[in-house]
Amino acid sequence: MIIGLIGAALTTFSFLPQAVKAIRTKHTKDLSMPMLVMLIFGIAFWVTYGILIKNIPLIAANSVSLVLMPTIYFIKRKYG
Repeated sequence: MIIGLIGAALTTFSFLPQAVKAIRTKHTKDLSMPMLVMLIFGIAFWVTYGILIKNIPLIAANSVSLVLMPTIYFIKRKYG
């Protein structure tokens, strides 16, 4: 279980440095819009799946990602 929690924490918070950088610099040129859209939808499906199977770690980890990724997406749309 601890291995899963560590993996979830690392993958979830791996988006945080990118989000902070995008917010500070308004620079998102190197980020692919199709990748961002696919990732947001993929994360939304993971949250939905977590809800369906009532898996709190899956819901929690992906919910954080689902907040961070649209932030990067909207900065890309505005300043990209």
